[in-house]
Amino acid sequence: MTPREDRATPLPPESIAEVPATASRGLRTRVWQWLRPRLTLLNLLTLAVLAYATPILLPHLGALFGVRSGPDMVPRYSYVALDGALVDADTLRGRVVLVNFWATWCLPCRVEMPALESMYQRHREAGFVIVGLAVDQAATEKVAAFVRERGITYPIVHVGREAERAFGGVRGYPTSFLLDRSGRVRHVVQGPIGAVSLEAAVRRELGRTTP
Repeated sequence: MTPREDRATPLPPESIAEVPATASRGLRTRVWQWLRPRLTLLNLLTLAVLAYATPILLPHLGALFGVRSGPDMVPRYSYVALDGALVDADTLRGRVVLVNFWATWCLPCRVEMPALESMYQRHREAGFVIVGLAVDQAATEKVAAFVRERGITYPIVHVGREAERAFGGVRGYPTSFLLDRSGRVRHVVQGPIGAVSLEAAVRRELGRTTP
């Protein structure tokens, strides 16, 4: 009796070639099935980030390249600063004015204040002024102490929310309005100022000699 041979029947050469190809297709299918819902989630997150960031970033880019943003208006305002000085649209006519809405409790406002002070010191002799409008509900003495501690020298005014209406409304803090020498709004940026974007816009407006 011939012993039984327990050897597997060899596969034809063409079948051997099909095995890795089939395995590869299966692996790709499983990877795609795992990745597909995650890509969808990533796309949604990307769209959400773009939807949030675009309205904030575009005005900064507009200020950098000279594309006007914000309402086409000449705000009328008149305030008394913390140091007792009068700050109003008529006395500031002929200067480039950055009106900055902020609050002591606003972290981004605190972050940008040194940059604002530096910008003010660089350009004040050329006719640039910053007016900081603090919207705090706290006592004026608290706002004044906050400003002194940080060595801020540009005019600061403690205002109510009604001040925002003179500029067409404010959606968040900080928000800055750059006014040209005629007092007209040229740029509106929400969030901390961009050292590059608003610097370029301020220099451009200071270079305009006609109010």
